[in-house]
Amino acid sequence: MDSVRLTDLAHGGGCGCKLAPSVLQQLLANQPAAAPFAQLLVGTEASDDAGVWQVDEHTCVIATTDFFMPVVDDPRDFGRIAAANALSDVYAMGGKPIMALAILGMPLDKLDVATVREILAGGASICAEAGIPIAGGHSIDSAEPIYGLAAIGICKPTDIRRNGDVRVGDALILTKAIGVGIYSAAFKKQALPAEAYAEMLASTTLLNRVGHILAQDPDVHAITDVTGFGLLGHAMEMARASGLRLRIDQASIPWFTQAQALAQAGYVTGASKRNWSSYGHDVQLPDQLPEWQRALLTDPQTSGGLLVACPPERAAAIRAQIEAAGYPRASIIGNATAGTPGIEVI
Repeated sequence: MDSVRLTDLAHGGGCGCKLAPSVLQQLLANQPAAAPFAQLLVGTEASDDAGVWQVDEHTCVIATTDFFMPVVDDPRDFGRIAAANALSDVYAMGGKPIMALAILGMPLDKLDVATVREILAGGASICAEAGIPIAGGHSIDSAEPIYGLAAIGICKPTDIRRNGDVRVGDALILTKAIGVGIYSAAFKKQALPAEAYAEMLASTTLLNRVGHILAQDPDVHAITDVTGFGLLGHAMEMARASGLRLRIDQASIPWFTQAQALAQAGYVTGASKRNWSSYGHDVQLPDQLPEWQRALLTDPQTSGGLLVACPPERAAAIRAQIEAAGYPRASIIGNATAGTPGIEVI
């Protein structure tokens, strides 16, 4: 068992395991609408990051769940990445996590108990960093290793940040670099240099706690996190929910240092192609854009950054605030305009 690679036990890894956006839409199309509870502020209506229930005039509860298969082989690193990714949805809604429940599925005929304990310890370490307990959970024997969290958070009703409140003229800020899927594809084929692995790990275990801080600023209009559907996919959710057209400046996007070279070398995930097939019809790309560059734009991110919308006159100051909070790759990458909902890459 000691020689088994976690990534060899799974057909996919990280948020690249997510169902394609088009498949998810088909699955949800015939589901009954949520009952008209006045307290349910955010449900499934706009593909937002979590559900939000208003308890009273002062408090909202945020609930979310996220789990996936290994994107790395080190069990503690796997646990840390999965936990940071799950908590991201609470931060993306403007909330502060208060506790989590573990979700665990393991092939115990292929992995020893010590390895699984390390996965759990990694997740617990990230929750401790967030200042919350893992208060329980559920476990099953499964064919592939799965780990994640059901996370609960709170915030004031005025601090809830939906993905659909972008305004015309808003600037778009991305808090982390893009390239997790590219790096994970290279890692699975044992072609990722050690320094690139360290870069990926530093980004994917960095909590998106700045979302809770930004949500207290009324000039921050909308927030979402960038995960399995890639930058274009989650920007598309923002565009559709807001009824606006988002323009993305490709030259301003922060990339992992070796992402472009690895993409050119063919280290692209299948999820990137599925993402493009799902929403590419609503994306306008520059003429003759190479396929590897398109793959970067649709690259599935695991524990990716936040996409933040704010007035253009505040964008530089808010970006600087994000950087000072510990996100050195934060960049202004585009803006919102009136028009047919969709994405234009320039």
